[in-house]
Amino acid sequence: MEKKKLTFWTKLCYGIGNLGYGSMGQTVNSFIMFFATSVMGLSGVLVGATIAITSLWDGVSDPIIGYFSDRTKNKFFGRRLLHMLFATFLLAICNILLWTCPIEKGSNLAIVWLMGFLLLQETFNTFFATPYSALCIDIAPDYNDQTKMQSFKSVFYILGMIMPSILMYIFMPSASIGMQTQFNKDGYIYIAIVNSILVIICGLISIFGTRKRVISMPNYDKSAFEEENEGKEVKKQGFGKIIGGYFETLKKKEFRTVMLGYSVSLVASIFITSVGMHLFTFCYHFSSTQISVIMICLFGGAIISQVLWVNLVKKYDKKQTLIFALCLLLVGIALTSVTFLFRTYCTSDFIFWFVLPCIFVCGLGSGALYSLPHSMYADVVTMEQFRTKENNAGRYTGYYTFTYNFTNSITLLVIGLLLDLIKFDSTEPVQALSVQAGLGKIVFFGSAIAISIAILIFSTYKIKRADVLKVQIKELEQSSTGFEITKKIK
Repeated sequence: MEKKKLTFWTKLCYGIGNLGYGSMGQTVNSFIMFFATSVMGLSGVLVGATIAITSLWDGVSDPIIGYFSDRTKNKFFGRRLLHMLFATFLLAICNILLWTCPIEKGSNLAIVWLMGFLLLQETFNTFFATPYSALCIDIAPDYNDQTKMQSFKSVFYILGMIMPSILMYIFMPSASIGMQTQFNKDGYIYIAIVNSILVIICGLISIFGTRKRVISMPNYDKSAFEEENEGKEVKKQGFGKIIGGYFETLKKKEFRTVMLGYSVSLVASIFITSVGMHLFTFCYHFSSTQISVIMICLFGGAIISQVLWVNLVKKYDKKQTLIFALCLLLVGIALTSVTFLFRTYCTSDFIFWFVLPCIFVCGLGSGALYSLPHSMYADVVTMEQFRTKENNAGRYTGYYTFTYNFTNSITLLVIGLLLDLIKFDSTEPVQALSVQAGLGKIVFFGSAIAISIAILIFSTYKIKRADVLKVQIKELEQSSTGFEITKKIK
């Protein structure tokens, strides 16, 4: 039985869902550490611990929500879409409340506000993101379709990552060179409102734009669990078994390789985004407009590179392409570190033009991280599902996101400790040279070490295109055989 072709419209609608989600997520990732320490005047270690706890909760909730989405039965929305719809509106509301903290600067009550709404936001993040990622595996199980779908998803996600920089340019414009309007609290609130509107619009397009494909899939209104165990008495899995399943998954080499490789590579991104605002503000003395242009350049390089990585995958496979991209990212980090060394000998306006091309190289290399690890993981899940005859894409996606969220939480806690260790003082508009040197070391050494370790981990990945295609051919043959038998019985 021939599988229905995946249309451009379905890929487009699916990818758009990542635009609003990506913009909102990147705003939090890029600005919340700076906002909390430099605008709200909170301690770096307190902020780091708060963000780490909420990120850890995000990770813990991922496999639970993934499990429930696998077992969801809805005739209109299928397994994933109802969870996404529920999350879209609540996520938009929590996002605005997060940035409108009414408590005065420096108050410890601000930490309670920050933690409360970050916890709520991370919860609704999970309700949207985990089913959304699993949806890709459901509607595009083919090896090549997976790469294309992940590319669409990545392009819109990176566009979403650019949005905060564009919004910063609009709502925090610099009246003159060197004017640092990134300390203006109202600007963050305006950005949050726009992000929430984007989350709602893009979420609804993705949900209703992919619904036709979802309901066209065989047995879309039944979960895989029900299909495999129809007519049998089945024991429900509790929280302990879901978490226990995570450790069982980690024992499988290819699962472990992609989960850990991607998580470690994201550590580099956390160092760059979380401390990047501090670095460009207090070390390079860039204005908010200049920082916006730099971030646009970074993510613009990531978008442009998507075509490159898709074409290289066709020729060299996913592992080789990803390792090449990570090496390119290392080169970009090294080049940017050179500009850091010479920043005190030039004006910020002059050094800005040398930073831009270095950041663009970083963008080209990092572009692969937004698509290839996800596509590799989808291949691992596809092969596992063929072996077990069970669709647990939601749960496996939850394990995947739990791993990198757990890594994120530890990294953010460490970053908060490091900011206090180098004696960063948010009340000082000009930081001591020793503090500036410390910020540079956190960003450049932290990201370079993480990328180097990720390269070593990904080098052990063994699955190739031929392995996945072989499984898909067998699956198609079995499906066709079953279809012919059913016809004869009828």
